Amino acid sequence: MSLWDDSVDCEGLLCPLPVLRARKRLQGMAPGQVLCVRASDAMAAIDLPHFCAEAGHAYLGARVEGAVTLYLIRRG
Repeated sequence: MSLWDDSVDCEGLLCPLPVLRARKRLQGMAPGQVLCVRASDAMAAIDLPHFCAEAGHAYLGARVEGAVTLYLIRRG
């Protein structure tokens, strides 16, 4: 069983692309579903929680897996 409903791979993409791709993917998801954003840009650790606060989504945290960090967002 996966901890998320959908994922978007932003590995190698720089700010603001991870946020823009997350926003686009979240628009097609139902409220309460969880999105996993795979990102390698360190700025995503600042940008994604800020985006969630502004857009009404719940930032569930992050987990480092090597050079990539997985950010979990619950659709608001």
